[in-house]
Amino acid sequence: MLVKRIILLFFRDKANVFFSLLAVLIIIGLYVLFLGSMMEQALQSQLGFESDKISMIMASIMLGGMVAVTSVTGCMGALGISVEDKQKASNDFLTSPAPRWKITMGYILGSAFVGLIMSLVALTISLIYIQIQGGSIPVMRDVLRLLLTVLLSVLCGNSMVYFMSIFIKTQNAFTSASTVIGTLIGFLMGIYIPIGQFPDSVQWVIKCFPMSHAASMFRQILADGELSGLFAAAAPESLENLRELFGVVYTYGDFISGFWFSAVVLVVTSIVFYILSLAVMRIRG
Repeated sequence: MLVKRIILLFFRDKANVFFSLLAVLIIIGLYVLFLGSMMEQALQSQLGFESDKISMIMASIMLGGMVAVTSVTGCMGALGISVEDKQKASNDFLTSPAPRWKITMGYILGSAFVGLIMSLVALTISLIYIQIQGGSIPVMRDVLRLLLTVLLSVLCGNSMVYFMSIFIKTQNAFTSASTVIGTLIGFLMGIYIPIGQFPDSVQWVIKCFPMSHAASMFRQILADGELSGLFAAAAPESLENLRELFGVVYTYGDFISGFWFSAVVLVVTSIVFYILSLAVMRIRG
């Protein structure tokens, strides 16, 4: 019932749904206005020749980051309900027969379901746009990998945002935190500026930010095959440099992150933050 309540409250509040999608809408708007052409020029300069696949590849890279952003902002919008309940309905819940752990799980699962729904909608829109740009229909293997990535991305984003929400007492404070996160996350996902154009110190921050691995997983599924085909006749170093530049993969010294490495990062991060949330709540009683 708590899960159903959170889902219904979220989708009934049109303003909450809109602001949960605001970061995504800003990303799309900026991409259409000028980011798209800038990123296409960057790829064109690396490629050295013209190709009709450039627009589609850059759209895939951008949209991969956008879906990862949605998995965070969707959960964040739903968790705003838990912060609102702290102000208005906390005593009602605490005096009810329901154990506190069930109330906690209601908020966690409710926000995760909202994040999952929003992410699947964003993924569907992304796939349609990629098709319009000339992309191919994903095979079943890629569809399954996309669904797995959505699930892991939502779990990781939800665990981190829920941990943050424990320490926030008022709706105004949560709104301010959401605004800051919504602004920064586009940079951390390498959407506004290709990751390879940041200073090394900033690149390391992005590489160590767990949710950036969700963006990397989406990009590997949506764009890596086309990139490899485009650079088939080029030197292998050119392809690797481009994959690093746009955040398709991350390098840690001589180690290059792959799909399953990033998946493990998301799983471990989810477990750690859920355990930390449980520990904080037990300490607080």
